[in-house]
Amino acid sequence: MSKSWTPAKPTVELRPSRIRRDPPRPAKIVEPVSTERETWFGVLGITLFALAITSIIIGFSAWVLQSEAPAASAPEARFGRCGADLEPDCVIDGDTVRMSGATIAIAGMVVPRLNDARCTAEEDRGAAAVEGLVKLLNSGVVTSGTSVAGADGKPRTTVLVDGQDVAAAMIAQHLARPDGGSDDWCEAS
Repeated sequence: MSKSWTPAKPTVELRPSRIRRDPPRPAKIVEPVSTERETWFGVLGITLFALAITSIIIGFSAWVLQSEAPAASAPEARFGRCGADLEPDCVIDGDTVRMSGATIAIAGMVVPRLNDARCTAEEDRGAAAVEGLVKLLNSGVVTSGTSVAGADGKPRTTVLVDGQDVAAAMIAQHLARPDGGSDDWCEAS
């Protein structure tokens, strides 16, 4: 029934090709970046960003401070004894000062008289009170507080140095007496 088929021509043997072809390269396998390496790069990036922000802030702060330096170096009020020209900040006597050009009687104390002293002891104590008041006023920031009526009925003003009452400090140094106390400085004490 069936007959095998035999071709009439012999089959041709193939020779190697003259066209040179390289075999296809295998696809490059990319290794995934390790999580540890990725973490360190993240930390490095955040650190560099933080350093950049810090240097910007420090540079801006330095510029601001430098621009404010002339205002910060303004001389503060220094008190001395008042002379003939009455400076804006000076001590007239042991309980009267000039602050920013205004004459202020200090509340809460009685001091020995410097002018019109009844004896040399009172005059000496008055001079000591003036010198003590000058030192006290120059020891900190001077502010004036509330106005009150003194024991003599005259208006007086509370004066503070660094928040501390000047009258209390003068009384503690025995350069003054509390308001309403004896004003006789010639008696033995």
